[in-house]
Amino acid sequence: MPIDKIIQSIRNNKQNHLVDFRLKSKTEDFTDSLFHILFDSKISVSENINALADSFHDISKMLKEPKDIRFELIWKKFLVHLPDLLQSLNQDAKCIYLHDPAAKSVEEVILAYPGFFAIAVYRLSREFHLQKMPLIPRMMSEYAHRLTGIDIHPGASIGSPFFMDHGTGVVIGESAIIKNKVKIYQGVTLGALQVSKDMKDQKRHPTVQDNVTIYAGSTILGGDTVIGKNSTIGGNVWLTKSVPENSIVYQVTDTKLKTKKNHEDK
Repeated sequence: MPIDKIIQSIRNNKQNHLVDFRLKSKTEDFTDSLFHILFDSKISVSENINALADSFHDISKMLKEPKDIRFELIWKKFLVHLPDLLQSLNQDAKCIYLHDPAAKSVEEVILAYPGFFAIAVYRLSREFHLQKMPLIPRMMSEYAHRLTGIDIHPGASIGSPFFMDHGTGVVIGESAIIKNKVKIYQGVTLGALQVSKDMKDQKRHPTVQDNVTIYAGSTILGGDTVIGKNSTIGGNVWLTKSVPENSIVYQVTDTKLKTKKNHEDK
């Protein structure tokens, strides 16, 4: 096929999607700036909040959405809730520090813990999600996902404080509900039993009540599945049914150990 026909074919197919990747990069820059304004002691809030607003305005103008969406109102509501969001994030950081013996300070948690960054971006993006802002909260959460390996949908509801240790491989679905003082370790999935487009408005993901600990590698599925408060879910557990309060759930394994000497004798 001649090169001009190849180019024209690509153009024709490209027109099927109105994708502007500048929106993605600008959203990621906005997310970083927002995080730094909230936590970097060397960055003045008063001197940078207007620049942040301008960045949000630029992003908003790039969205191809109905004209009745009032982005200025979304920003004003976001600012009103920002102090409470920061207070929740400070509680998250303190909770991680208090429960992880490897953490030497809250500052270390904020600077070095991918779990904290993922929680922070989740809480900030959720505020935009609640205001039904299109696309931006999802791109914010996916930015954190790419950097940390932690996938938290902005539609999930997560209480405070929330402790997530290591975090790599954690997946928390859109309709998941996590109450207060919950601890989750790496590789945990709060997912759906099945995936179907016609279930988009249904609760597909589990509910985790107060003061629950879920250890590494566990998978909990289903919108009707409830983990009762004060329960502990052991590592590598697979759950599709509810668990009552004050439960301990663990997987029974049949692990055998042979010494090298005994093995050679046989």
